[in-house]
Amino acid sequence: MMPLRPLSAATAFVLLGLSIPLDAAEKADSPRWSGRVQTALDATLPLKFPRGDRLPLYLWPAGNPGRLDDAAAEELVGLLDQRGVGLISSWSPSRQEDSLAQALVVARAQAKRGLSVNVNATACLHRFFNGDEGTAHVDAQGRPFWDESFNVHSKHFMGCPFALEHRKDPIRRQVESFAEAYRGAGLPVDFIFADWEIDGPIEFNRAHEASTKCERCRKKFQDIDNFLEFQQVLRTIRSELQRYAFTDPILARFPKALVGNYAVYPNNGFRYWYDYFETYVDGQPHLADRGAKYRHWANEFAGTGYTFAMPVVYTWYPTYNWYDFDDSDYRWFYNMLLVAGNAGRHTPAGTPIISFVHWHTTAPPKEADPSVKQMSPQAYQELLWHMLLRGTDTFFLWCPKDEDAEECRLVHEVYAAAQQYGDFLDNGVPVTFEVPKQPAAVVSGILLGDRVLVRRTDFGGSTGAVELRIGKNKLSIESQPGKCQVLSLP
Repeated sequence: MMPLRPLSAATAFVLLGLSIPLDAAEKADSPRWSGRVQTALDATLPLKFPRGDRLPLYLWPAGNPGRLDDAAAEELVGLLDQRGVGLISSWSPSRQEDSLAQALVVARAQAKRGLSVNVNATACLHRFFNGDEGTAHVDAQGRPFWDESFNVHSKHFMGCPFALEHRKDPIRRQVESFAEAYRGAGLPVDFIFADWEIDGPIEFNRAHEASTKCERCRKKFQDIDNFLEFQQVLRTIRSELQRYAFTDPILARFPKALVGNYAVYPNNGFRYWYDYFETYVDGQPHLADRGAKYRHWANEFAGTGYTFAMPVVYTWYPTYNWYDFDDSDYRWFYNMLLVAGNAGRHTPAGTPIISFVHWHTTAPPKEADPSVKQMSPQAYQELLWHMLLRGTDTFFLWCPKDEDAEECRLVHEVYAAAQQYGDFLDNGVPVTFEVPKQPAAVVSGILLGDRVLVRRTDFGGSTGAVELRIGKNKLSIESQPGKCQVLSLP
């Protein structure tokens, strides 16, 4: 979204990750499939280099094409596959019969062509905190109360993390009902994700303050005032909710499925970004970097049982003014590469990294500061290249409808061009995660045997050769703007 434009109601719903399908509020603009899907087709070109068995590119507009017959579904998944794009279907309990019927047509077409069957299960996970007072905090007088610090655009009943046991089975049944229908139809689930955000235990905003006032919470901690203890306990509960209600019922039926959730990925114990509904609260522990306050972050990934990592690499509006670099692009690039590298460095080998990305300035306020400059498309595409060379396996583009064409084009151009280096992407190992503290030459690389696929992007006027150390070897990396280099170790 553009920095000076207020959020539309539809965009707000998408940002909130509410239990609506990707395209639920739209009518098909085409007699065959939705207008958003057609835009994704129009904005991309067939791949020049074969994708092989590598993961497809996921585009938010390339989801929920509408009511298709078998012939149209087969045609559509074929056209998208030519571009390396995987079509996604949503599971929606509120309209189960209709959403299942539409999803099964697409799944049949994908399975028939030997393609990945892709699912958005967001709606199935809403809501644990459903407004039932039985899930609320309880004050000293026995009165229920809610933590209202997450109320952005709509009411979020954030309550007691220790009052959700009775919500686990109803949520699990929502997932199981769709999974059983797929299994009963003889269809697989190969990739399934959720955008489950403002629900369940979250330690940020004023959640800690609310728990210190909750009689139930106070009994559950050795030291209720210790934020890091509080964080670890809440993330453990959050992991268990996701594992029990989402991961387990899917993997029990589809053991090879890739299962994951927005913003859940292995990390170094710090989080370099804030979601649009999150605010820093004075006194919470953090790592300072210029104007940035990187919060401590418990590693919930292992407890979820997820089989892929899903970092969020967005141009979050506040990020720009955290840093004082004269090069405005580097204000975005620096932070976003920290996020991507955090996942790349700490995700185990063999666990795919599917990174959410977005180029337009993300979630600006209604009265945005005109000095906040949007990241240039060139810098964004360079970032995408560096992400691939630092462990990202594929991208998942999120964007609102009015950004579809440009967002799809930018990410697809990089994804498509990268397929020529399939041997590196399949079998190579990243060699560096360094991010210069000031605008300078940024180098990323993947090692395969005695060859290294390298990308160099210059900031701050750097042009001279730079040194890349790989074990005992040193490589001199020359500036070749906009190009990858394949070099041999000495």
